[in-house]
Formats: sequence, C-alpha cells, structure tokens
Amino acid sequence: MKMSPQQFLDWESKSITLLAMSGAGKTTLSNKLPKDKWFHYSGDYRIGTKYLEEPILDNIKQQAMGVPFLRNLLKSDSIYICSNISVENLSPVSSFLGKLGNPELGGLSLAEFKRRQALHHQAEIAAMNDVPEFIHKAEDIYGYKHFINDAGGSVCELDDPSVLEKLAEHTLIVYISIPQSLEQTIIERAKKDPKPLYYRPEFVDEKLAEFMRARGYVSTDEIDPNDFVSWVFPLLFHSRAPRYEAIARQYGYTLSADETAQVDSEEEFLQLIARAIARQQI
Repeated sequence: MKMSPQQFLDWESKSITLLAMSGAGKTTLSNKLPKDKWFHYSGDYRIGTKYLEEPILDNIKQQAMGVPFLRNLLKSDSIYICSNISVENLSPVSSFLGKLGNPELGGLSLAEFKRRQALHHQAEIAAMNDVPEFIHKAEDIYGYKHFINDAGGSVCELDDPSVLEKLAEHTLIVYISIPQSLEQTIIERAKKDPKPLYYRPEFVDEKLAEFMRARGYVSTDEIDPNDFVSWVFPLLFHSRAPRYEAIARQYGYTLSADETAQVDSEEEFLQLIARAIARQQI
C-alpha cells in the first residue's frame, strides 16, 4: 500500500505491518501504541496458537513420555499438557523449531530439523495470509480503530510473493532497518544466547555444508546444537538485510531502528512514518 504522508495521517483506520529482523525492536515499538486503540497482531503468536499448536504439544508430550512418572500419568489421562504461549512468551514455538545437532545434547536429526522447518514455513505463510481477516475482526468484533501486524523475523525468507502482495494490499508495510552501529550488538547477543530460527532450505543446505567442511564433521549428529546456530547467525543476518530492503523498496517504506527507538507516543510513531513516506517520494 502506497500513499502520501498526508493520506497516511488522514487514514481513519490505519493498518500497518512492521517488518524487521529479530532485535530491531518491532514488538517494543508496537507496545508503545495505545492498547485501547490498536489491535496488536503477532505473527509468531498466531503460528504457535493456531498452525503449530498440535505439533508443539506433540513435541512436549514426546519429551514427557521419556519420564516414567509422567508417561504413566499421560497414558491414564490423569494429566494433560498445554503450552502457555503469549505475545511476550513464544518459547514453545522456539522450542519446537529446535536446533540441528547431537541428539544427546538436545539436538535434532537433519530429517527432523528439516521437517519442523517446513512446518514453520507453512505456518508463517498461513499466519500472514490471515492478516486481512484479523483487520476486519479487530474493528468489527472488538472495536479497535487501528491494526498493527508485528510480523516474524523470517517473513523475508518465505519466497512467496503472494504473501507480500496481500500484506501490501491491506496494510502499509514499514521495514525497520538495523544501522551498522547496532549490527554487531545484535550479532554478539545472538551468539551468546543462540536461539532456534527458521532458515530458507537453500540457505541452510549451503551453510551447513560449509560449516561441516570447516569443522571436519561427517554427520550432523556430531554437531553441538548451539555451535551451528552461533556460527550461522552472522551469515543469516547479512543475507536477510538485502531481502528486507528489496521488500521495502517494492511494497513499503523504511525506518531506522535508531529512529524507532526514540518513539515514545502514538503521535511520534505516526509522524515518523509520515516522514519515511516523504523521504521515499523525493
């Protein structure tokens, strides 16, 4: 969706999609908007509570079945398991994605890793395709005036133009870029606390082969799960940046994380986007 700065400011019921890599501050920015006026749609929350709900629970149950005490209780229906996913706590989704590597260290086999990656890919596409329906629900059912789509950090990896076209048709797309001054901070943070992530199949195949050659591994079962995630993150970071930039050029507008970090109110948020629109029109 393209418009002039004034058209954006005059837009009675605003619908905005925030795109950025993890660590850029999408959720922090969304949370600064008045909760009584803005419906906060989290792509990752939708993935975990709708499209990966059953696989997530199956994974938890499988782990519990390895504990004799819990296995007996589960088999007799004496207990039940549920995941407590919230916008602020998406750990069940992350835990399901898992890390490739030595099963004795909590890693996944290559086949299981790729199966879960494929499920996440399908789930993220479905969650983004749900955005128009939730824009309608937010206003018609719940009475929210505006809508903010806090999209997952891997939307640029989906390689499905129809998803972006649908988002651009129904929302104004805003990409939050990470300035060079912040790049290394995010990379070092990710390396110190490696988290499961989604990767494009072609990317993971290429980088995994490179990693295994460099480390002399014959099988992925030899890999320390944290080692590969830490090693590959800087490469993933730099591969995603141009993809997001291309999306912003074609479908939306770009803000810097330095700019969004200064936002303290709804008015500042809206004026910042208006300036970004004006910059792109020059």
